[in-house]
Amino acid sequence: MIWQLVTPLLIASVILYALLRGVDVFSALISGARDGLNVLLRIVPALVPLLAAIAMLRASGFLEAFSDLCRPAFQWLGIPPECAPLLIVRPFSGSGALAVGAELMRSHGVDSMVGRTAAVMLGSTETTFYAVSVICGAAGITKTRYIIPASLLADFAGYIAAAAAVRWLFA
Repeated sequence: MIWQLVTPLLIASVILYALLRGVDVFSALISGARDGLNVLLRIVPALVPLLAAIAMLRASGFLEAFSDLCRPAFQWLGIPPECAPLLIVRPFSGSGALAVGAELMRSHGVDSMVGRTAAVMLGSTETTFYAVSVICGAAGITKTRYIIPASLLADFAGYIAAAAAVRWLFA
């Protein structure tokens, strides 16, 4: 019961504090909304081609073919081969990765090694290309140089660590 009041009380306390300090709360809200829209206008041009590329990869069957090609390497690394599509989709699309993870859990079970590994991978990695395009777009960075390789390497380490942690905790 009390937890349901935390958010409204927090918002009310911020508004009250601003009013006591003499801040025009409505003008500050409008100014913040305007700044948010400006950020959105800088981000959208980078996101549109990214989302189109993801849709094309899915529709072409490339993701499935690439998954089949990578299965032996995933087995050698200790990553369940069934998680291969998740590793491929995750850097590009959070919603696509969530759909792949849900399908893995539905077909293998949430308490299976595959289901648990997929869940930990979803929670311990990032949608790299989306995050980089949003952050660089918002900051006005046009030359990303080492950002993408370093981020993909961090994702790869997250996949291996997630598989190892699930094996260690649930094997």
